[in-house]
Amino acid sequence: MTIDDPARPGTAEAPPSDPTPPAPRKPTTWSALRPLLLRLHFYAGVLVAPFLLVAALSGLLYALSFQAEKAVYAHELEAPVGDTVLPLSRQVDAARAANPDGTVTAVWPGAEPGATTRVLMADPEAPEGTSLAVFVDPHTGDVRGQLPSYGSSGALPLRTWIDGLHRDLHLGEFGRNYSELAASWLWVIALGGLLLWIGRRRKSRRALFVPEGGPASRRRTLSWHGSVGLWAAAGLVLLSATGLTWSRYAGENIGAVQDGLGGATPVLTATVGGAPTGHEGHGGGHSGTGAGPAAPQGPDMGVDKAVEAARAAGIDSPRISVALPADGKGYVVKETDTQFPLELDSVALDPADGTVLDRLAFADYPLLAKLTRIGIDAHMGVFLGLFNQLLLAALALALVLLILWGYRMWWLRRPGRPAARGAWRKVPATLLLLLAAATALVAWFVPLLGISLLLFLAVDLALALTAKVGNRARTNRTA
Repeated sequence: MTIDDPARPGTAEAPPSDPTPPAPRKPTTWSALRPLLLRLHFYAGVLVAPFLLVAALSGLLYALSFQAEKAVYAHELEAPVGDTVLPLSRQVDAARAANPDGTVTAVWPGAEPGATTRVLMADPEAPEGTSLAVFVDPHTGDVRGQLPSYGSSGALPLRTWIDGLHRDLHLGEFGRNYSELAASWLWVIALGGLLLWIGRRRKSRRALFVPEGGPASRRRTLSWHGSVGLWAAAGLVLLSATGLTWSRYAGENIGAVQDGLGGATPVLTATVGGAPTGHEGHGGGHSGTGAGPAAPQGPDMGVDKAVEAARAAGIDSPRISVALPADGKGYVVKETDTQFPLELDSVALDPADGTVLDRLAFADYPLLAKLTRIGIDAHMGVFLGLFNQLLLAALALALVLLILWGYRMWWLRRPGRPAARGAWRKVPATLLLLLAAATALVAWFVPLLGISLLLFLAVDLALALTAKVGNRARTNRTA
């Protein structure tokens, strides 16, 4: 006697299948949002990527410019190590003798053996927004060269030129719009791509982090695009946020919000008599040193005693800058060591006797002001030195590759159509309203993002109308 197995061919008939079809799956929030996000990522990637590519390539050059600067200007920046170090006052006198028409504004003593002292001077012959840096051998007093110096990081001509290329393509205020547009969209593209990559179905978790091998194909390109984008996303978002602090339109809104949240950079009172001076830190990386101050009035204890008084007041970092008194202000001695732990305290001194007018410790900065300063220094490549610069170079290179891979995927899938139009209709009404409100708020806060987003919508609408007219014409011809 045998038992028929309904699952085996040739046996008794299998029981009839259940005629009731399975219930359709209820759409999830992600399934509704994904087409909308995919379409936005596509348009932003195609239309904004050229601006991002320019910013990434110039940013890569800027990250490498620190080490290039050391090589190109080695004669000015370095001096043979000697047995004795001359007083700063004698080094300043040597700089004045080399350029008698200039007015000394600040002194940056050499921070390590073999480094020259940089004496900054206001000079009518120096390019606008820069000081003339006179490099003095601290052991002999010999002047080893004179170069324009720009900003709080002391960028020399090579780095200044590359910085200008990255910031505004040397096109002035008009050119700043390019970098603001790139920074405005970078965080949107990075976070949108991250969500799309994480939400993608895959066989293993390893494929989320590690690119696939095998022959060249769109699938492998997508794997590299997604995996590298995942690793670079956090850094790209930080670059976008810190880059916007220098922007023309969004930067003003960021500054207002920061001040409103109590995160403004504290003020050091450097005027003899107690009147406050300006902010330090925020936005200082791209600012010049300004015009030369008027000559100081009254007794002056000299730069050497000012440094001694600052040391006694707790300014103990070997990396300092000393601003000379002028226009009724006293000496201002600042720590400039951006290595970890940060040493960025500053003190203002009465030029007559070294009395401390004010002292500002970095530890007393509000948390938001600290994060802003660290973020700006990291964007400039001066936080953590060489490691910071290598990380910037890696992020810039990653962004270049992500853009190229994105265009390659578009080409392999030509004509490169994104997700179907009308994806927003599948989004639940409540969520759609929240998205619309959030988009309007972000567009107001970051104006170039909002304007370009409207442009994307106009392009999408124009393409939809063109396709509709074309379909109608084809229908009429075949009727």
